[in-house]
Amino acid sequence: MIFYASSASRARRVGAVAAVMTVALGLGLASAARAANSDPTLPLGDSDLAETRSSQTLTRGVTLTRIVRGTDPAPADQITTTTRGPWVVNVLTIDPTATRGHLAATYGADLAGVEKTTDLVRAAGALAGVNASFFTFTASAQYPGDPVGLGVFGGKLLSEPTGDPAEANLVVDARSNRVLMGQLRWSGTVQNKRTKVTLPLEFVNHPPVVPAGCADLAQPTQCTLPGDVVRFTPEFAEATPAGTGVEVVLDGQGCVVRTSTTRGTTLGPDQTSLQATGRETVALLAVAKGCVRQTSTVRDETGRKLRLHAGMFGVNGRYRLLTGGRIVVPDGSDSFFARNPRTVAGTTADGRIVLVTIDGRMTTSVGTTMAETAAVAAALGLHDAINLDGGGSTTMSVEGALVNRPSGGTERAVGDALVFVDSRFTGR
Repeated sequence: MIFYASSASRARRVGAVAAVMTVALGLGLASAARAANSDPTLPLGDSDLAETRSSQTLTRGVTLTRIVRGTDPAPADQITTTTRGPWVVNVLTIDPTATRGHLAATYGADLAGVEKTTDLVRAAGALAGVNASFFTFTASAQYPGDPVGLGVFGGKLLSEPTGDPAEANLVVDARSNRVLMGQLRWSGTVQNKRTKVTLPLEFVNHPPVVPAGCADLAQPTQCTLPGDVVRFTPEFAEATPAGTGVEVVLDGQGCVVRTSTTRGTTLGPDQTSLQATGRETVALLAVAKGCVRQTSTVRDETGRKLRLHAGMFGVNGRYRLLTGGRIVVPDGSDSFFARNPRTVAGTTADGRIVLVTIDGRMTTSVGTTMAETAAVAAALGLHDAINLDGGGSTTMSVEGALVNRPSGGTERAVGDALVFVDSRFTGR
């Protein structure tokens, strides 16, 4: 993992809001389209395809570039196979040495809910943003926005990395716009302060699973099958997940406020809770007496502890695309690796931050395979890059208006977003 350093200047914003909105509303970039002869063409499709690029300065140090490769719409039955495109790519480039702004992540009203990227950009007072993490998504889920992997917001770990080899993480320090990419690891414990008895935590803000056969027991502590131990924070939702199990509510000092042999409660601003299911219910009740000490440790790939502070934000993706300028995306044959809309986050060797959307599943933009996505990232000059959530989630917004064209025809609500705010970070 590499942190890219920057020395953010204090230059003031110079972009005109009207020009930005013209871009965002899809009426064309303010600057005239130019042939892509000063930058490498994208390695997509046949070599004779026409490619045009249009660029707009949104504010000092931040540019938006629209790349269109191919001119004719694809036959509907050839979207996944055509070598003629077309492809529509939007590239947001942030130069930390030239901007006073900062990159951050936001999830909206609560972690478990979903909101549109455009709304997240507006609510954050951001200039621009893209969708970010993979999340539960299914409309039938009670907590559809629950991140499937890392979620760090304002220095708080609100969702732990899964440990899945496919998970790739991006962490940004909003104070300096330094970016860390790679695969993080997490461990957590709860320990009784008096007896020193310790219980490992398995999740943060993730509904625990009740073992099959234990849901209807008169007492949850009668279950002998393995369950989960989970820490919940007020940011998760209006109330913690309800169901069979036990729950212990703690105050800001880690002292027990109340204990219940069923799950589901409302937490105060300074409270957290511990839920357990299965045979772990007995273990939690034994530990969570009086006052407890909770630990939560995030480490990078080298095993070094990542010290979280108020300016740190982190999201999850699936698969690294580039590491040190080298394409590292694995081969795959399922639909995930086929042509789809894509969202990419990366950095250049000199520390610029780049956010990319590639429209797909349409005759007007066919999308990219994972291998094609990595090749595009390399052609755009990225040194390190990860694949964020894509498909119908792929969205880029400028000042709360759509820049790209979502594949479903309308914008999908998502779990969180990476947003660029055109002011220095002042959080503590």
